Amino acid sequence: MNINEVKELLTQFDQSTLTEFDLKEGSFGLYMNKNKVTQKNVSNESKQTTETVAAVQESSKETIQTTTDKGMANDSVNVEAKPENTEEIISPIVGVVYLKPAPDKENFKQVGDSVKKGEVVCIVEAMKLMNEITSTVDGVITEILIQNEDVVEYNQPLFRVSKGV
Repeated sequence: MNINEVKELLTQFDQSTLTEFDLKEGSFGLYMNKNKVTQKNVSNESKQTTETVAAVQESSKETIQTTTDKGMANDSVNVEAKPENTEEIISPIVGVVYLKPAPDKENFKQVGDSVKKGEVVCIVEAMKLMNEITSTVDGVITEILIQNEDVVEYNQPLFRVSKGV
């Protein structure tokens, strides 16, 4: 698993409602934890490769560091926290997200588009029902955090909006 794959997993974990994630693939192991305890206790027989995620709340950054069985650091990734003047539009339900009103149409919104409170930004399909997701804030879309036809979780951030711009 390369560092870009680890970054993508970190992003998806950060956006999910999961509090812990543990992956083992061959000799590779990855452990992420959003709880106050930030390092997994590893038993002696499973000390081949471990991952440690340290949540540094004072500096509002998350750091993921890979370590080998020799304890040497391989790579570090810093992820900035969201700026104060932004707000996230979150999914109120679990389902499949559609960024377009129909397959042959353009996306509801793109990065850089203005959005008004109450305006439809995407659709989430749940149990064959199409649920329009509307903006909760006026501003400009700065980031689309999901892809068309992704499965989204309850309370998962979908868009970041710069407020009042």
